[in-house]
Amino acid sequence: MFEQHLDIACPNWYYYLFIMEGDIFHILNRGVDKKEIFYSEKDYLRFAHNLYDFNNTTYSLPYPQRSKVRTIGHAMSNKMIIDILAWCLMPNHVHSLVMEKINKGTSLFSRKIFGGYTKYINEKQDRSGVLFQGRSKIILIRRDAHFIYLPFYIMANPIDLIEPNWQEIGIKNLEKVISYLENYKWSSFPDLIGKINLPLLINKNLFYELFQTDEKKFKKDFVEWLRSYKRGVNFGKFID
Repeated sequence: MFEQHLDIACPNWYYYLFIMEGDIFHILNRGVDKKEIFYSEKDYLRFAHNLYDFNNTTYSLPYPQRSKVRTIGHAMSNKMIIDILAWCLMPNHVHSLVMEKINKGTSLFSRKIFGGYTKYINEKQDRSGVLFQGRSKIILIRRDAHFIYLPFYIMANPIDLIEPNWQEIGIKNLEKVISYLENYKWSSFPDLIGKINLPLLINKNLFYELFQTDEKKFKKDFVEWLRSYKRGVNFGKFID
């Protein structure tokens, strides 16, 4: 089924993937020894806010001041170093799919978000040392057939929390899984299907243009992808 999808989709996907400017990267980082990096809902929200607050070339204000700026809807479009296309926070790892707006913007963005969050957790938990396993894994996306489904792989991560073996045995309850993903706050999935979650974080219009989709089509394609997911596919090679 995976191969069948590719055969159908490739012509249009390839056209849009190659005409878009800016390199696309998948950023991944895990907690050291695969330990959890989020200890509360507040921690998840702090990291999510960092995705917005640190997306610039300048020094970021202290968090309370950043919150005030964010609340009044401060326009950052002319200062952003990357466009976030998709993201997902899991208990012990983080994914984001981004397109660069400036040269080496992805590396700068990665250093800022993970360094800033480590500092926050170390102060909050009265700890020291590293929180993540090392440097972020930053993967340049070669715009080929395999990676047109990378957003699906990234935003399917939370399924592991309710059906841990779905990759090996398939999804038992698709309706339950979709409902769970729609209400999972720490992912771009709700916003991309038209729900209001954390809309400031992603460039929805760019995502829809790049992947030639919209809110309804994206959800429909994602559900179909889950329904036809080929058991035993090496999921890890796309996200790890």
